[in-house]
Amino acid sequence: MQMDIGKEGFSALNFSTFILLLFNLLPLQCCAQVHDITPSRPLAEGQTIVSPGNLFELGFFSPNNSAANKYVGIWYQNILPRKVVWVANREKPLAVADTVASLRISSNGTLELVDGKQNSVWSNNVSVPSNGSAAALLLDDGNFVVKVNAGAADHLWESFDYPSDTLLPSMLLGFDSKSGKRNFLSAWKSESDPSTGIFLVGLTPEVPSQLVVWINGSTLNWRSGPWDKSKFIGVPEMDDQYGSGFYLDENAQLGTKYFSFSLFEKTVAAYIDISSEGVLKLIYSKHGENWNTFWEAPKSPCDNYGACGPFGACKASESPICKCLKGFVPKSLEEWSKGNRTGGCVRKAKLFCESNTNQSVASRGNDDGFWKMSSVKLPDFHEYISSLSAENCRRQCLDNCSCLAYTYVNNIGCLVWSKDIIDVEEFSSAGQDLFIRLRTESGEGKRTRIIVSLTVAICFMGVLVAIVFILHRLRAKQTGNIKVTRKFFELNDTIGNSSDTLQEYIRQHDRSELLIYNFDNILLATNNFSITNKLGEGGFGPVYKGKLQEGKEIAVKRLSSSSGQGIEEFKNEMLLISKLQHKNLVRIMGCSVQDDEKLLIYEFMPNGSLDTLLFNPMTGGAVLDWGRRLKIIQGVARGLLYLHHDSCLKVIHRDLKVSNILLDENMNPKISDFGLARIVQGTQSLANTHKVVGTMRGRQALGGLGGLGGS
Repeated sequence: MQMDIGKEGFSALNFSTFILLLFNLLPLQCCAQVHDITPSRPLAEGQTIVSPGNLFELGFFSPNNSAANKYVGIWYQNILPRKVVWVANREKPLAVADTVASLRISSNGTLELVDGKQNSVWSNNVSVPSNGSAAALLLDDGNFVVKVNAGAADHLWESFDYPSDTLLPSMLLGFDSKSGKRNFLSAWKSESDPSTGIFLVGLTPEVPSQLVVWINGSTLNWRSGPWDKSKFIGVPEMDDQYGSGFYLDENAQLGTKYFSFSLFEKTVAAYIDISSEGVLKLIYSKHGENWNTFWEAPKSPCDNYGACGPFGACKASESPICKCLKGFVPKSLEEWSKGNRTGGCVRKAKLFCESNTNQSVASRGNDDGFWKMSSVKLPDFHEYISSLSAENCRRQCLDNCSCLAYTYVNNIGCLVWSKDIIDVEEFSSAGQDLFIRLRTESGEGKRTRIIVSLTVAICFMGVLVAIVFILHRLRAKQTGNIKVTRKFFELNDTIGNSSDTLQEYIRQHDRSELLIYNFDNILLATNNFSITNKLGEGGFGPVYKGKLQEGKEIAVKRLSSSSGQGIEEFKNEMLLISKLQHKNLVRIMGCSVQDDEKLLIYEFMPNGSLDTLLFNPMTGGAVLDWGRRLKIIQGVARGLLYLHHDSCLKVIHRDLKVSNILLDENMNPKISDFGLARIVQGTQSLANTHKVVGTMRGRQALGGLGGLGGS
């Protein structure tokens, strides 16, 4: 059967096919993303262009949904909250009501923003050669560029040369000393106003350079410390794990110096920005998730420039945070006592080289020395001296009376300071060693040393006799107390389980090894156990701070009559710790027993127990950064390893918790409270217990097994 399609039917079929094809093509045209602006295709209100990989987007926006102004800017496309990384017309906003404004390529190839009346609001001030056709493209690194044509390799203009408040990966921050061009980050005036604020971020020209935040372009607010070829010394977070992503490229011939950073993971987005409050932050996002802060500064009062003034040092973990460098005293005691320490400190005594100008510089300097500070942000105003070893660096500083401090950094070389030592910050880790010049104790020269030597020789015999006499009296006094103590133990030997391995060990050893303190002396040291001296209270009883007559600070445990622990725990604590010696175990200094009073005397721990730092609602654990936490964890682990394996006894603590971890002045952890500890035989790995062996937040360990796998 033949189908006969007439001329009229054929025309109808072609028309239907045309309409079908048109409808199939229209969605593709409507949904196609635009990556550039051309003379024939400007960017209007409600339109955007995106980078080829859909990472960045450019268009019109109103910050914080401002009802007044709108701008043209670039932002990360798919990460919330939206982060605007560049603004074209930050100083000349458009009115929100202006819906006819557009960003276009003008007839001479200039990229310009025009309002609804076709008045130019902003332009890049770059024209295109007459034989070219300009195009503006948004690239995947966030750079908005103008080219002669879309396929050209060179850029006539790029937004990376005109930063706003944000530094993107591969973007350059620095300067060209020959042309005078400088790239800064400048903060927004407020979160809803992108016009230039008061904070400015840039690179300093000295060698080595520093990253700094200025207020109004002149007053320093924060600085990073010098660059050591992989990181800024004053930024502890720039450790080896992350430091390899930061760069500072210097070309002496071209006169250029630029800081930048890069990312090694394609799934990570990041930027550095300066907030309207002057906080410099490194922000990142993984897999398009919400933004997180990796690092920020200033973060603590110590980060603020010159917080403790000239010749002062700041440490955020201490209270007060400021102290004078060794050999210096507050410039104004009145201001210092009020908490205003920005006036700094002054030297207690002149340097020897300053006091003896009639001698040669080299000989004058020999009676000065250096005091080492560890883990610090190096002070401002350093001077770089190349091609010197560490020893030659020290010698050069010592031979120059105007040299106040020096350091030798492996990747830098020799740095010296001849101005005020200012903006020194102490870290718990990272940082650099700094050597401060001081007048030594022998600073009066050879004549003084001879006089001192003769005086010591003459007095030696008298002092020796006095020491022997005092020791004799102390030993006699201790002997009396030891007899009382032995009698005390004999009266209580029936207490406890005779099968308890630890108590058997205690009974078989000499109990007179510990120093026995006179009770009246302890009473005097604690101000009659004054409530103002009370540090806290544990299962054993109250703990008091004391100060012996010779100035030694102590902590005194006083066995309470209502204590859940008793004579056995007291003997445990007193005799067991005396057998154990390790830097991560608290050191017992002695005990005191008189009538019903039973006291244990320990070395004093200035930073208290770990739980007061971890669970303090005021700080939320902020005092303990990850460096300190790791140090504490390692210290506790070393202490347990010693108890379980390395000591002469195998000991199970049985009451290990954060309140029993004490911290000394350097935040070194010390395991304490051995009242419930037990000794395990050399071949034994488990021990039974039939009583409450310790408490911790909300639970008790009753009965069961204690093993060397944990304490």
